[in-house]
Amino acid sequence: MSRADHSDRARSLARCAVLAAAAAVLVVLLSLLRTGPLIILQGLAGLAVCAVGAWWFLAHRGVVRVLGGALAVGAPAAVLALFLYGGLWFTAPAGVALWAGALACARGALRADRRPERPAAVRPGRPPRRPVLIMNPASGSGKVARFGLVERAEALGARVLLLTPGARTDVDELARKAVAEGADLLGVAGGDGTQALVAAVAAEHDLPFLVISAGTRNHLAMDLGLDRSDPSRCLDALTDGVELRVDLGDVAGRAFVNTVSFGVYAAIVQRPEYRDAKAGTALDALPDLLAGGAGERLDALADGLPVTGQQALLVSNNPYSAADPLEVGRRPRLDGGELGVLGIRVDGAAQAADLAVRGALSPALTVLTSRRVEVRAGAGDDSDSAAGTAAASIPVAVDGEALTLPTPVVCTLRPRALRVLVPRNRPGAMDQVPELNWRRIATLALDRPGPGARA
Repeated sequence: MSRADHSDRARSLARCAVLAAAAAVLVVLLSLLRTGPLIILQGLAGLAVCAVGAWWFLAHRGVVRVLGGALAVGAPAAVLALFLYGGLWFTAPAGVALWAGALACARGALRADRRPERPAAVRPGRPPRRPVLIMNPASGSGKVARFGLVERAEALGARVLLLTPGARTDVDELARKAVAEGADLLGVAGGDGTQALVAAVAAEHDLPFLVISAGTRNHLAMDLGLDRSDPSRCLDALTDGVELRVDLGDVAGRAFVNTVSFGVYAAIVQRPEYRDAKAGTALDALPDLLAGGAGERLDALADGLPVTGQQALLVSNNPYSAADPLEVGRRPRLDGGELGVLGIRVDGAAQAADLAVRGALSPALTVLTSRRVEVRAGAGDDSDSAAGTAAASIPVAVDGEALTLPTPVVCTLRPRALRVLVPRNRPGAMDQVPELNWRRIATLALDRPGPGARA
């Protein structure tokens, strides 16, 4: 499709988005003429109650948690019932449908308006002669065996090193030994923590690195556009691959490929029961952490800019597309040369409601990029109160792996330090939709075709 076709499509979708949004507003205004503004105020109040209920559910236990869960579920249902009782049985669903259509058209317009981007360092990959793949049979609930990864890899000429489930293995040493024995490619079928350890060895020796999406969530594989539903397709890179140059993160001398987490999330990962019951462990730990009991506050410097009193801090190898503490989405680029920084500071139900309603616009959320991030325990920590006192240690989760590191913990980036071999055809290598921007949508809708474009 030509650039002119993309422009025409973006313009048409933007106009549809503006018309649908205007129609949704009109529906709301017409309903106000019938029912008055009170019902809209009731809807906003219901949204606030829902946010407060969610906070109570996360930050408390016992009766308060039960009440919070009931409010979080019951408030939207009550608002819907009020709308229907108030005679909005038609206008409420119509408004919701129009607004959903407006959002769909707006995202389609932004996607069509974007110029497709290719990673800065893409070149034909040379098939390796002595590839070595490290596989964890326990990762991803047994994906290695389920997808026959060992047999397929060996059929393609790779040497497979299987980790022993339950045994503690020095993966770093295993990778270094493989290099010493002549490996010309290192790969991993396992979680992102294992990926990072082997990636560091590959980068050190300037060898290609192969990612096999056999972990649980496979964040790195997702951002590389790899097939996460069938990890065996990642092995196609051994015979028909292309090479990307991506950034590699460094935290206190240890490599990371995705994220370094501090505060609430890192403290949860430290718990021994986390691996077997992640959701239950998180719910059990959050009340203490969010209420300020067990969770320390964090101070950070991002390129010299102070970020103080944070309950949670997420530092990522390149910024994520969404400023959402629960779902950060994907990283549009892995070679941008900057760390993403996401900080959260919530002191009570009111701030939790503000964060839930306003998202990235809330002052409870700090979103920025940096080339160097330095993290330490908050100023109130007694271990830092006197000069000459030994540095405090804080819990840190590096690509989901629990560690305890002395402060200050410094995060940096090694730009384009890692050579990654990926299949030529990657089902997930799609353009990322930019953050929804209604000003840009309005500009596209009002734009007129140029002299050389079709009307």
